[in-house]
Amino acid sequence: MKPLIFLAAAVVSIHASDWPQFRGLTADGVTTDTNLPLTWSEKENLVWRTKLPGPGSSSPVISSGKVFLTCYSGYGIDVKNPGDMKNLRRHALCLDRQSGKILWNHEIATDLPNKPFTGTYITTHGYASSSAVTDGKSVFFFMGNAGVFAYTVDGKPVWNVSVGEKAHDWGAGSSPILYGDLLIVNAAHESNQLLALDRKTGKTVWSVSGFPASWNTPALVKVNGHDELVVNSNGKLRAFDPANGRELWFCSSIKAAELCPSIVAHDGIIFVLGHPGGQSQAVRAGGSGDVSATHLLWQAQKGSNVGSPVYKDGHLYFINDSRGVATCLDAKTGAVVYEQPLASRQKRDRWYSTPLLAGDRLYCVGRETGTYVLAAKPRFELLATNVIADDTSITNASPGVSDGQIFLRSNQYAYCFGRQ
Repeated sequence: MKPLIFLAAAVVSIHASDWPQFRGLTADGVTTDTNLPLTWSEKENLVWRTKLPGPGSSSPVISSGKVFLTCYSGYGIDVKNPGDMKNLRRHALCLDRQSGKILWNHEIATDLPNKPFTGTYITTHGYASSSAVTDGKSVFFFMGNAGVFAYTVDGKPVWNVSVGEKAHDWGAGSSPILYGDLLIVNAAHESNQLLALDRKTGKTVWSVSGFPASWNTPALVKVNGHDELVVNSNGKLRAFDPANGRELWFCSSIKAAELCPSIVAHDGIIFVLGHPGGQSQAVRAGGSGDVSATHLLWQAQKGSNVGSPVYKDGHLYFINDSRGVATCLDAKTGAVVYEQPLASRQKRDRWYSTPLLAGDRLYCVGRETGTYVLAAKPRFELLATNVIADDTSITNASPGVSDGQIFLRSNQYAYCFGRQ
């Protein structure tokens, strides 16, 4: 049992080579594309580089010959002189996939207050963190308390709605997903709700509450012939019927002030990461009511506070975000297979992105020290380190993939790399 490919069943405009949402077509950070470049730089294997209107943390989403991103401008660019918050603008961006040219750029403003720029917390991820999602015809952007915005892939506005007015010190972090005709949004910090919107009109179809400390992008898992929508929050992992929002089961989960990593599932087992100190657990999907006593399989004191894991051949791979340590766990038991720092103590980085699994390689993006390519096997092996020497801006974004090319973004630029 693998994560549900929930876009393809409902929308014929999505192709196998697309990267239509955060963490890709199967929403688990895995691509079947094995022709990605191993090495790149500002001179090697660079297809294009595009200057962005401002910083942001969203990952590239690729479909219909286009790349979709978000960023922000007008406020909070400079710690010493952040400016006037009234000038804050979020940008919904579309770039041409072949050339990197910006095809359209919608600026989004709100009168609602956001947390001020201080150089920490909110600015670690910025005011534009959520990745878009597309069905190949329309594209949807979640902009925190500024709302949810729908456009055609050619940039025509379709609708926009509010999903809550609150703002958190650390901003918005979860990304929307599609399920049939529904757009599902975790608006935990805007309104303490998980909502399903009609993707054609933006009207609320169902909503449920009770999601403290969750920056968690919802995930879909197929269990015994039915679909489960799984969301992690402080102390509780919850599963819902995605069609109507009915809660199916819940399980005791990691308790933390923030829970960012998306779950991954394999053969009916859900793997969860979280907590600043690093924790993880495995939970059997399915069941009814409180399944903590029967479905919680193992817990371990290893994990990541931000980046999500990937699964391959009985192992979980992730990067501990605060320590910069590549970690491999036995997925059956939670036992540590290896732990390996990716940089010297003097250059220790933060790792807020999610690894990309492509065949026998893991692509791991650090905020400041470049992209590390590791062997995807239960023995640590560093294959390459790729740095853009003339771009010193940070990145918190995970990569996107399409047709043998890898798409990255920093606070200054969007990039496309491919074998030349």
